[in-house]
Amino acid sequence: MLIWKCGSTTSSPRSKSDRQLLETERESLIVARRGQGLFKQRVMQVENRCRITGVTNPIHLRASHCKPWRDSSNEERINGENGLLLTPTVDHLFDRGFISFEDSGTLIVSPVAHPPSLNLMGVATDHIINVGTFTEGQKQFLDYHRESVLLQARH
Repeated sequence: MLIWKCGSTTSSPRSKSDRQLLETERESLIVARRGQGLFKQRVMQVENRCRITGVTNPIHLRASHCKPWRDSSNEERINGENGLLLTPTVDHLFDRGFISFEDSGTLIVSPVAHPPSLNLMGVATDHIINVGTFTEGQKQFLDYHRESVLLQARH
């Protein structure tokens, strides 16, 4: 068990392979965070706000993948057109497939989404929302999102 205290660590005895594994995990996390930082920078060259809430402060925005990281090539993972800037709540809805977007910018609400919850999260469900146009590259990645991520009605 590893306990973190004010920048120092104390731990129970571990084998050398356990310590190496922890170091490998830490290095992987650092690489992933750097990749996310690069991805966000590239998304910010295409987007400047959350398309649902209008928030523009980058501190409050996440770079959300249209085509999920796990399904993307290395090039797609850092392609700015594979992303949208979204607030954390909207990112959650998009990432989990509760919402998506038509190429025209019209918001799509999944039939399995819970409209009262979406309304409380700031996503209006009582009228059509259009968030504006997308680039051609974004449209390709959004097509993947609609086909493979957006939740469909359960039969």
